[in-house]
Amino acid sequence: MTVLSDRFRAEIDAHVADLRRRRAQVWPPGVPREVRYPLGEITLTAHLRHWARERGDRPAFVVGDRTLSYAQLDEQSDRLAAHLVADGVRPGDRVAVFMGNSLEFVLAFHAILKAGAVHVPVNPMFRGEEVRYELEDTGAQVAVVASALREVFESGRTDDVRTVFDETAIAEVVARDDLPGPGDDGDLDAGDLDVLAALNYTGGTTGLPKGCEHTQRHMLYTAASALTAMNTPPDDVSLVFLPIFWIAGEDAALLLPLVNGSTCVLMPRWDVAEAWDLIERHRVTTLVAPVDSWIPLLDRAEADGRDLSSLRTPLAVSFVTKLDAALRQRFTQVTGSPGILREAAFGMTETHTMDTFTGGLADRDLTARPIFCGLPVPGTDIVIVDRETGHLLPVGEEGEIAVRSPSLLTAYRGRPDATADVLQDGWLLTGDSGQLDESGCLSYLGRHKEMLKVNGMSVFPTEVEFLLGRHPRIAGAGVLGMPDPRTGERAVAFVMLASGATDTADDVVAWCRENMAPYKVPEVRLVDSLPLTATGKVIKRELADRLGPLR
Repeated sequence: MTVLSDRFRAEIDAHVADLRRRRAQVWPPGVPREVRYPLGEITLTAHLRHWARERGDRPAFVVGDRTLSYAQLDEQSDRLAAHLVADGVRPGDRVAVFMGNSLEFVLAFHAILKAGAVHVPVNPMFRGEEVRYELEDTGAQVAVVASALREVFESGRTDDVRTVFDETAIAEVVARDDLPGPGDDGDLDAGDLDVLAALNYTGGTTGLPKGCEHTQRHMLYTAASALTAMNTPPDDVSLVFLPIFWIAGEDAALLLPLVNGSTCVLMPRWDVAEAWDLIERHRVTTLVAPVDSWIPLLDRAEADGRDLSSLRTPLAVSFVTKLDAALRQRFTQVTGSPGILREAAFGMTETHTMDTFTGGLADRDLTARPIFCGLPVPGTDIVIVDRETGHLLPVGEEGEIAVRSPSLLTAYRGRPDATADVLQDGWLLTGDSGQLDESGCLSYLGRHKEMLKVNGMSVFPTEVEFLLGRHPRIAGAGVLGMPDPRTGERAVAFVMLASGATDTADDVVAWCRENMAPYKVPEVRLVDSLPLTATGKVIKRELADRLGPLR
């Protein structure tokens, strides 16, 4: 664990000032240096109220053949919020949302905030024990659950959950004209930028998911700083297929369009043919997608002569395949768009993500190693710290990325020690490795923590071990990762069965598929024993030796 030193504290002000001077030399023309809040620093509900009055007919969300205008979103979320309050939801209560990308998720998000409650998005790929863990950790008493996921939810439901709403219940509530409409209930206009508004779960040093406490101020700053850095105009139309339970999807779909008063075209999942159809039909201007999604999109567009010229803000994420000059050039040739395909941003759940931007820095990004993340967004500082000494490192040297911004988590829920480990003197110690160049631009070098990336999703070996520990016939397990040409990385579990158990590796995998999200399901190797330290910890390096040179 990194501990910031007295020397860090003595040098930090001068060091940050020097980095800001360096960054000023390459700051893209036309990008403001200070954060611009389109409507000022007001709550998300106040933003929705404003756009409902000023652009009431403008589509806020489009999902398939369904469109929800700003006026409709405000009215329907008011009714759902009033119903939540009537059901006993009080300020500070946690409300879990277990849904995929949908208009119902959007309505629930706004209704929860209007009720003064805490939004708890739960990964819709979770299985029973994973759902139970987050419900127990939050103490949620109310849940909004997709009907298709109801059986899974019930398998992990806790006794605390007294009420569950599905799409049918939401449709009935929002159709009721006896519930308050926009502004009819003054309590729904109340709001505080600085109280707990969301618990966004991530993994941590223990591997078990930790709830990052975020406020509306964190959300607002994240959206406003990203909009400022990208110079996003009000007529923007974004296409989002990233899961909106995920912090990056929440930002892209729920926050940036709302703060900007623009339109989000929301996809339940990625589909190439549907994507280019939506881009053409709605003249989509912004799309964030992994490189592995951009490649087939351009392939199909070129083969079928589709018009993607509206894409002026194309952003790529280098999870498995990395962005290169050839793909950037191909985007320009196929689309004819003036936009430049570039890397999206560095970020994490603890910072509410979107901590950097790459606009205006084209070409230099492709020479950085291995992933160029660009400049900190306005209002954010990034430095590199020596893990051993806690001292600041000069430009060019590799170390731990530390971030200071107005969107840092307030705390990990119920984990003061873990909070104190990562939040020091107003800086977040990320556990990730990075390097700053002479201009102060960040390159992401890799993960210092054990975390794996499977198709871009975070997998913590200790979390998989924890879940395997709930199997009644598993005595112990050690999990680590190895490269995978299809998914980037994959988890491998060395499993020791309990005495007398006759399960096969396939049996264990089948259990994992019932109790874990698909991307967490490991390859299973049964072993007679696990190498342990004197204190009972699995010796991972000995397991790694068994994987051989492929690792």
